[in-house]
Amino acid sequence: MNPVAVGFGAAIYSGKKLLIIVLVSMVIILSLPMLAVGSMGTSALSFLASTPNAKAAETKGFYMGEMVPGNTYEWGNCTYWAYAMRVWAGNPIGKWWGNANTWDDSARNEEYVVNHTPAVGAVFQTDEGKWGHVAYVIKVDAANGEWTISEMNAPNLNVVSQRTFSKQSAAYYTFIHDKKGAPTWTPQPISNTLLPTGN
Repeated sequence: MNPVAVGFGAAIYSGKKLLIIVLVSMVIILSLPMLAVGSMGTSALSFLASTPNAKAAETKGFYMGEMVPGNTYEWGNCTYWAYAMRVWAGNPIGKWWGNANTWDDSARNEEYVVNHTPAVGAVFQTDEGKWGHVAYVIKVDAANGEWTISEMNAPNLNVVSQRTFSKQSAAYYTFIHDKKGAPTWTPQPISNTLLPTGN
């Protein structure tokens, strides 16, 4: 037998074997997330299938307005915007509520009404994500119950955007209204001059 032919054949066999091992490993690695979700059972799968998402989204652009006096939240983040919107609407909220995922707890501690009912002027809140998210409810459609939020830092830092959700999705989120026992508050219209944005 020719030693060169035997060596060349072994190299080809090793290459094919290596390719098969790599392909099988990739299939296994790529299927692991699906197997993990499937192993959670039908209740988890139905929850994931019905997780609410926005019906519509619109990016307004980079916020180019002045700093909001008294706003202790980090510039460019959702907390900064939600606080600013409540100030501009004439009913400020707490200055020291922390990250968005703690706003519902802080609001309850300060005797705010916190529920699953969207209303114009309410602060939308969720614990989703690492730090949670907050926004300002700008519209609730009386006919179909859809509600729209104005938010910052949803797609990118300091970018203002809007999203509209279905009536049913409100059950998955929290809304911070006014302090318990406070007089009825009607949000002041927010002037477009307070909201300068650009690309």
